[in-house]
Amino acid sequence: MPESHAPIAIFTIGTQGDIRPCVALGVGLQRAGYPVRIVTSDNFESMVRAAGLAFFPLTANFQTLLDSHREIADQGLDMSAMARISRHFYAEWATHWASEGMAAAQGAGLLIGVANSTLLAKAVAQAQGIPFVGAQLQPLTPSRQMSPLVLVGGRKLPPALNMAAYNVLRLLVWYVMKPAINDIVRPQLGLPGYPWYGPYFKNRHHRVLYGFSRHVVPRPGDWPETAQITGYWFLDQADWQPPDPLRAFLDAGPKPIYVGFGSMVSTHAEQFTKTVLEAVRRSGQRAVLATGWGGLAGEEGTQDGSIFFTRGAPHDWLFPRVAAAVHHGGAGTTAAAVRAGIPSVIVPFFGDQPFWGRCLQREGAAPPIVDRRSMRAETLAAAIDAATKQPMRRAAASLGVNVRAENGVAEAIVCLRNWGLLKPAHDEEFALAVAR
Repeated sequence: MPESHAPIAIFTIGTQGDIRPCVALGVGLQRAGYPVRIVTSDNFESMVRAAGLAFFPLTANFQTLLDSHREIADQGLDMSAMARISRHFYAEWATHWASEGMAAAQGAGLLIGVANSTLLAKAVAQAQGIPFVGAQLQPLTPSRQMSPLVLVGGRKLPPALNMAAYNVLRLLVWYVMKPAINDIVRPQLGLPGYPWYGPYFKNRHHRVLYGFSRHVVPRPGDWPETAQITGYWFLDQADWQPPDPLRAFLDAGPKPIYVGFGSMVSTHAEQFTKTVLEAVRRSGQRAVLATGWGGLAGEEGTQDGSIFFTRGAPHDWLFPRVAAAVHHGGAGTTAAAVRAGIPSVIVPFFGDQPFWGRCLQREGAAPPIVDRRSMRAETLAAAIDAATKQPMRRAAASLGVNVRAENGVAEAIVCLRNWGLLKPAHDEEFALAVAR
C-alpha cells in the first residue's frame, strides 16, 4: 500500500445495519490503496478487525442501550419521544467524543462522517484542518420532489410543502444533537457553537455519498451534484459456514421464509413471538426465525419440524436460500433482501423503517407495511401469503437483478476521486477494488 496515502477515518454509530455498510466502504477503499480506520462503538470491534481495518473506539453502544432500555421499541414510531430519548443519550456519550475523535483523526487525510456521527466528524475535521465528506444510508438532502422520510415515512406531500417539512426535520435533528455538539464537543475542540437553528441551513450543498440504490430510491431531479447515490455498500461473509442443524433444515423441504428483526428489541418479545409463530403456521410456510438482539424469543433448534430458531446468520448467505423475508425494514436488511431478489414483509419498529417498506411496496416487492403495535396473526399471515405469490416474487427478482448489477463501493470511490478528496491510487489497485 503506498506510503503517501494518509488514512481515511470513517465515523459511524448505530446498529449492525448502520455499521456493516461503512465497513464495506472501508474495505473497498483499503483495497483501492487507501488505509482505513473505522471509528465506532466497541461492540463492533471484532467485525472491523476481521475485515482487516483499523478500529478506533467511540462511545455510543446502541446494543447496550437497547438491551437495557427495551421500552424504547414501544416508542419507536413516536418522533417526539425518540427525539427526547436520543438527545439524552447522545449528550451522555458525547463527553468522550472530542478526545476519541481527535485520536482517530491523528494523521488522517480525510474524515467521513456517517448519519448521527456526521457533526462530530465535521467538528474534528474543522479542528484538525482535514477534508471532510458526509455519508448517509437514507435520503436526507432537501428536495421539492421527495418528502422527508423520517417525518412522513415515505408518504407523499405536495411539492410546496416538502421544503418546509425538511426545515422542520433539520430543526428536529438539531434539537437532538445540540447538547452533544454545541455544549460539549465543539467547546472541547475550541470551536465556536452553531447558532440556535443549527448548521443545516447555511451549508445546504455539502458533499454527501448515499449508500443505497437508485432502483429503490430514484434520485430527485433537483438534488445538487454534491449529493450522489452510489448503490448499496455490501459487506459479505464469504467464508461463513452454517451449523449443521440449520443446513439440514434448509435441505429438508421447500425454501422457508425468514423472520427476523435484527437489532430491534421488544419489551414483549415472548408474546410477539407467539403472534409471529401463529402467523407462520397460518401461512403454511416453513420458516427460519432469527432472534437477533432480542426482537424474538426462542432457542436454537426446530419446532414442530417446520420452524427453526437461530441467533442469526449472514444475510448474504441466508437470503438467497429463502423465499421471502419478514423483517423490521432497517436499511441494511432491506438492502440484503433486495439484492437477494426476494419479497419483503416489513414490520417497522422506528425511524426510517416505514420509508423502506413503502419504497419496496412501490416497486411491487412488498405488501403494505404491517403495524407492529396492532399486529394480529391473521394480518401477518395475509402479508406473508401476498409476498410469496408469483407477482411479488417476479417484481422482487427483477429488482434484485438491477441492484446486483451495481457496485456501490466502487462508485463511491469514483465520487471521492472526482471531488478531489482522494489522491490517485495505483490503477491496478483501483481496478481490483472495482472488480470485487
